[in-house]
Amino acid sequence: MRVSGLDGQVGASRSDAAPGGGAEAGSGTPAARRAVVSGALGSALEWFDFSVYGALSATVFPQLFFPDLTPGVALLASFATFGVGLVARPLGGLVFGVLGDRLGRRNVLMATLLLMGAASVLIGLLPTYASVGIVAPTALVVLRFLQGFALGGELTGSQLMVMEHSPDRRRGIAGALMSVGSPISQVLATLSLTGLAAWLTEEQFTGWGWRVPFLMSVALIVVGYYIRHRVEETPAFLASEAKNERAQPARGLLRQHWRTVTLLVLAWAAPGALYYITVTFATSYLTGRVGFDNSATFGLMVVANTVSIGASLLGGWSSDRIGRKRVLFIGLTVLLAFLLPFFLILDTGNWWLAASAITGALIGVQFMTGCQGAFYAEALPTPIRYTGSALGLTCGNMVFAAPAPFLATWLMQISDNGTALVTGYGLLTILVSAVAIRLLPDRTGRQLEA
Repeated sequence: MRVSGLDGQVGASRSDAAPGGGAEAGSGTPAARRAVVSGALGSALEWFDFSVYGALSATVFPQLFFPDLTPGVALLASFATFGVGLVARPLGGLVFGVLGDRLGRRNVLMATLLLMGAASVLIGLLPTYASVGIVAPTALVVLRFLQGFALGGELTGSQLMVMEHSPDRRRGIAGALMSVGSPISQVLATLSLTGLAAWLTEEQFTGWGWRVPFLMSVALIVVGYYIRHRVEETPAFLASEAKNERAQPARGLLRQHWRTVTLLVLAWAAPGALYYITVTFATSYLTGRVGFDNSATFGLMVVANTVSIGASLLGGWSSDRIGRKRVLFIGLTVLLAFLLPFFLILDTGNWWLAASAITGALIGVQFMTGCQGAFYAEALPTPIRYTGSALGLTCGNMVFAAPAPFLATWLMQISDNGTALVTGYGLLTILVSAVAIRLLPDRTGRQLEA
């Protein structure tokens, strides 16, 4: 028997067995635990290099790959290469999503891991503009595209691996355990850059120190492959395959579920855009306008991302009890509260106040991220879940997150270094997310649709 809640309320599946995945009977099984561990660690390893790139695009990449441009234009160009990775995500999500719905989640996740690792190692070996000229930024764009392409398949695939192995009434916290891979990777990436910036001279850091985190991707490939090799395919996919269900092509997905996918894209407007304004653009703002050095800025980001890990876990845990939509709206409220005075606080030049502002904004983002995996997985049926969820999340990041650092820099430049337009853009994304979330159903605790 199933007891389901209305929109905004919690529904709970009480079936003894759930062929569609997430049966309560599967709670605590070795397969479920391995899925959560592999999802969290594998995602953290892949996000590590992506996060390193974001920090470096705001600090040293402008001078290394765009030295002939003025500082402001070089920063815009560097943020544009950063955005390429986000633009590539929808394509990766579509390609790997279709493959994942046809061939299985586990097989596709092995491929995304290898691709991300290879692209990151090559970035670490890439010569700069001073050595090979225009070839350097061109190759950087190509490799950044491959990073984003791989991560587009990884994002939803790792979520679904966890969601489809998890009990119905614990899907939120299971997804949150996986989602902390992003802030953990941000912490590890920032710690590595902070240590390198502190131990090396500026010349050494810009000469070779920035390459070290990318070359560590060799470990990413080895550790990640070992972890994922031990994970079984999800019960939901196996049940769908046993029924001889074939994944629908993308056009069929959009024709039958276009409204849901569109709303999922719009729902991620605020957390997608404000995360990169808070982390990537704020890094540039603190080092360029406020006057913090790289070590102080990276250290601040370590504090903010570390604290936000707890917010992600709390968001997932809370969503199992009060519903996904309520958690998402609480997160939007926190974002609104910290966005309004955000730049005024940064302009004080006080390290602790700046850390508090960035931490508060990241708490809002990660509180929402904690239940995002479950919210998206519950929105679509198994045969198209990978493709549809991937398109919803990656297109949301492409439309709102990818241009955020570039757009924020441009808005500040055209307003005589004012930040009011940047704040206004952030408010607009919060409004878009609020409307989309309101229109989506809340299927908290229900058995995943076959």
